[in-house]
This record gives sequence, structure tokens and C-alpha cells, in this order.
Amino acid sequence: MTLSTLGYAFFGGLLPSFIWLYFLLKEDATHPEPKALIALTFIAGMLAVPLALPFEQYAKSNLSSDLPILTAWALIEETLKYAMVALFILWRRAVDEAPDYVIYMITVALGFAAAENMLFLIAPLADGDFAPVFFTGDLRFLGSTLLHVVASAGIGFAFAFSAKSHAATRASAAAFGLILAIALHTAFNTLIISGGASTTLAALFLIWTVAVVFFAAFEVLKYFQYRTLSNNT
Repeated sequence: MTLSTLGYAFFGGLLPSFIWLYFLLKEDATHPEPKALIALTFIAGMLAVPLALPFEQYAKSNLSSDLPILTAWALIEETLKYAMVALFILWRRAVDEAPDYVIYMITVALGFAAAENMLFLIAPLADGDFAPVFFTGDLRFLGSTLLHVVASAGIGFAFAFSAKSHAATRASAAAFGLILAIALHTAFNTLIISGGASTTLAALFLIWTVAVVFFAAFEVLKYFQYRTLSNNT
């Protein structure tokens, strides 16, 4: 494996996530988050991948069928993404508006997806087989990267819509968001691994449908948050 192979995998993995991150930050351009915190969140998401790998390998070695393995993988990845945001970001003063929870959860997801994409690109690049690289990149841009976005966004929405509630309510909302993220992640991966064209299309339809609903919910969340700020001003 050469340095050029690693370099191509690195930039190829980052590109889909950077495109989604660009659109996310454009959506929040009127109330931007600190760039340093966005960068820290993205890097934290990338660092979650090597943390997830040994746990996922353990699950694969000790579980006997696809569904338990895929559920365990989803649990590991979604819990680690949330843990990284909770550890490094959510306690900071900059997280002071409901939409911020969604933004930081999506950003950590994009960092995780970027590092995961790099791992998927290394093998075909090392073999000099560029056709799977483009196919893998396209599929992960349309499917897997967006999966991480909407799964983590579910946790962000749970925090956002319970931001002014009591601690017990917020904890319950976070648990619900995490369960929703794991369920979406498991359903998508189950459909993809089935291998048929129809199930792949069903997986993409599922994740894009949820994405449209979440994007609409994000616009509603921003409208009420920023309208309230404007009225208070």
C-alpha cells in the first residue's frame, strides 16, 4: 500500500462528508456555530471509527446471525457518535439554541462517515480497480453517509425538542433518539446486505424519506427558535 493510495482514500472519504457539511452549514448561515467547534466535532466523529472497530469485531465473532450482528454494530456506532458529542461538545456555552443539537450531531456523523468511507476505499484503490471506487463513493454519498446523518440527527432532534424540559424528560428523549437511530441504522444495513437491487432501492428510499422528513423538521425547528429570538430582541 502506497502513500498515494492512502492519500486518495483520505480525500475520497472526506469529499462526500464535506459536501453534506457544506449544505448543513449553509442552512445555519444566519446563526453560525464556531468553526473550531465544528472542526472538533468532525474530528471526534472520525476518531470514533477506530474505537468502534474492535467492538464490532468482537460482536461479529460472538454473534451467530446477521440481524444480531447488524443491530450490535448499529448500537456501537450510534452510541459512540453520541458519546463523542456528549464528551466534547454538548456541555459548552456555544450550544445555546435548540438547532445546535442537530447541527453537532450531524457533524459528528459526517466525521464518522468520512473515516468509514476511507476504509472502504483503501482496498479497491490498492488493487488499482477504480470502477468500484466510483460506485462505492456514489453509493455511500447517497446512502451510507446520509444514513449516518439522519440516524444521528434523530438524537439531535430528541435533545432539541426537549431542550427546555426537565432532566428526566431530556434523558428519556435522548434514549428514544438513540433507539430510533439504532433502528434506522439496522434497517438500512439489513436491506443493503440482502444484496438484491430491489432491497438496495428500498434502503435508499427509506433513508431519503426519513431525510426529507428530518430536513423539514429542521426548518420548523429553526423557524420557531429564531422567531422567538427575534421577538425577544
